[in-house]
Amino acid sequence: MLELGGANTQADQGDVIREATEANFMAEVVEASQQVPVIVDFWAPWCEPCKTLTPALEKEVRAAGGKVRLVKVNVDQNQQLAAQLRIQSLPTVYAFWQGQPADGFQGAISPGEVKQFVDRVAAMGGAGDDGGLAEALEAAEQMLTEGAAADAAQTFAAILGEDANNAAAFGGMVRAHIRMGELDKAEALLNNAHAEISGSPEIDAARAQLDLARQTAEAGSAEELRARLETDPEDHQARFDLAQALYANGEVQGAVDELLELFRRDREWNDGAAKTQLFKIFDALKPTDPIAQQGRRRLSSMIFA
Repeated sequence: MLELGGANTQADQGDVIREATEANFMAEVVEASQQVPVIVDFWAPWCEPCKTLTPALEKEVRAAGGKVRLVKVNVDQNQQLAAQLRIQSLPTVYAFWQGQPADGFQGAISPGEVKQFVDRVAAMGGAGDDGGLAEALEAAEQMLTEGAAADAAQTFAAILGEDANNAAAFGGMVRAHIRMGELDKAEALLNNAHAEISGSPEIDAARAQLDLARQTAEAGSAEELRARLETDPEDHQARFDLAQALYANGEVQGAVDELLELFRRDREWNDGAAKTQLFKIFDALKPTDPIAQQGRRRLSSMIFA
């Protein structure tokens, strides 16, 4: 059993980079993640990819300015903890938010992917000061949710008039044009995003939504695809196409469920297409969206099982 409390191994209590042991994992990770997202880096001295990944994680976590913490766990010194969490290969990275695993990956990834991961996890805890434009952004998002895409686009444009590099407003503008079916205009906006915000989570989410919109533009009939699956549950192409049709119809949860089932049946099908499509959907949603959070947890449990 993991123990609550325990002595802290880090001298600086305010540091965003900590170390954890079997004794204080609950306090440093599970309990701490109730206040701020926590990334857990499982590593070992003999792990060569860890020697590159860990410094990259440290750099991006420090750059996040307190919006996320990094907790490092040496699996050689904490073998029981690693066994409890079923850490089977290194490096393995988990993200915890509000006491639950919310994201993660295995193996080495590029510095750019590390930044995207840290930005995504940091966003789970909520946005910081936006220069007083929070109410306008909230109103625009509400308009978009209610289907008033044109009004939302105008509001996002007004926000950009005050802050040209407001990533949330820029991403919202792109999503508004996608909602109106103006995919070419949305793509043109993305191609002209300022370098300062082009790699932000909001822009990445809009880009993912555009990719999905283009993919689902010619989605087939969900009823016909369900009939094919009733005849042959192992028709992976039909299940993948059904997920696209459901997403096109606004049934995001249904699309995620079908892709998770496809991943469960054959994770390697079509070069891992189910996992790739799932990540695209997750990226298109807000980090705090329950569908994204639960979907990432379900996918992680399958990957690390």
